Amino acid sequence: MVRTRFAPSPTGALHVGNVRTAVLNWLFTRHEGGQFILRIEDTDRERNVAGAEAGICADLAWLGLDWDEGPACGEHGPRGEHGPYRQTERAPLYYDYSARLRASGHVYPCFCTDEQLEEARQSALEGGTPLRYSGRCRHLSQSEVEARQAAGEAFALRFRVPATDVVVQDLARGEVRFRGEEISDFIVRRSDGQPTYNFAVVVDDITMRVTHVIRGVGHLSNTPRQVLLYEALGKTPPRFAHVPTVLGPDRQKLSKRRGATSISEYREQGYHPDALVNYLSLLSWSSPSGAEVLTREQLIEEVSLERIGVADVVFDDHKLRFLSARHIERMPLPELLEAVHPFLDQGRFPIPAETLPLAVAAVRTHLVTFADVNDALTAFFPVPGAGPATPPPESRAVLNSALAVLPAAQWTEAGLGTAVKQVAALSGARGRALYEPLRLALTGTTHGPPFTALLQVQGRQAVLERLAAALSEG
Repeated sequence: MVRTRFAPSPTGALHVGNVRTAVLNWLFTRHEGGQFILRIEDTDRERNVAGAEAGICADLAWLGLDWDEGPACGEHGPRGEHGPYRQTERAPLYYDYSARLRASGHVYPCFCTDEQLEEARQSALEGGTPLRYSGRCRHLSQSEVEARQAAGEAFALRFRVPATDVVVQDLARGEVRFRGEEISDFIVRRSDGQPTYNFAVVVDDITMRVTHVIRGVGHLSNTPRQVLLYEALGKTPPRFAHVPTVLGPDRQKLSKRRGATSISEYREQGYHPDALVNYLSLLSWSSPSGAEVLTREQLIEEVSLERIGVADVVFDDHKLRFLSARHIERMPLPELLEAVHPFLDQGRFPIPAETLPLAVAAVRTHLVTFADVNDALTAFFPVPGAGPATPPPESRAVLNSALAVLPAAQWTEAGLGTAVKQVAALSGARGRALYEPLRLALTGTTHGPPFTALLQVQGRQAVLERLAAALSEG
């Protein structure tokens, strides 16, 4: 069974750069009928932000990226048989697996101090040589190791990298070869006992039975070290797929530190969550149909790792807005009403509950986000601060005819459609000559939503009062 994971660090809000990988993992897992895991990589305690984990859960839930296994998070209780799902709760596992590596001789104690390592780093920089561990502790005898440990010297565990190439068959990039001599002996466990990133994720992915690792290409350089750890532990590595980097308009990597918009901000701005899922999937993958506006069901049906590109991609806010508008346009009206309700300024637009669906349906093609509903609804009401427009003489016949017909009209779409035809017959006006005087009298503008919808939303009394007020201006 396919098992994937999304493993964010609770160091701040999620943004589109890292959620893009969550979207791909989730879509691929659902396509394969597998299981999607949420894991919290919280070992960097100094950088962890209070409330960030709850925010991560809320953002994933809003996007509809439900997880099959994960920690107690937000409204979700703990689930799954391969936890715990926070790295800070997995210390015994890391200790056990590091002991296995030490017993097999794949790691060795490294007593180098921070000062010694920094001195070596500066020397390499000044000499223009690769930043590699010198091997100072690699060949210590067992008696030397025991003596230094007995003396209380702190030590890290460093992996003994073999002088052989590491080949990764990447599902997106094909064969990627790393030369063994360019991979320096790396730390597995620090002198304070904490696991390093590369070691912890390998242990986690082994014990959580992850079969596919889909992540940003920035992690490609970590892959040879992780493959070596899998092999040293006698495990088969998962299948890797490294997706392109998401760039901002300045063609710099999109990240929290560079002001990338957070997912929570998109939610607060009223974007359709399916539009974000749709767009983020297209930042790495393309539909075989060539279509861009895709439902969640279509994405699950069509997604494949073989169609992931390798070139860096630029995040285009205009494209996201286009997709949000299209997804809103497709929504069933009851769902759209529910979605715009939190954004609706009901004090400004006291539209009766029975009329609101008509008003929202009339303006839905003008909505890019749910928050746009207030701007769209202004088309049904007079321009603030503007009094009734003084009608030109040729328009007075239209207004008088409307006042003669509308009091007895049935206030339904069909009834008002019939009434407008009667106004046209009585006044002799057609087209713009008919509608512009009426719209100016009712809203102060010459364009807006369908005219019968305008009448229904304003209501009989308000319409008649505004028509009469416009005539009195003459």
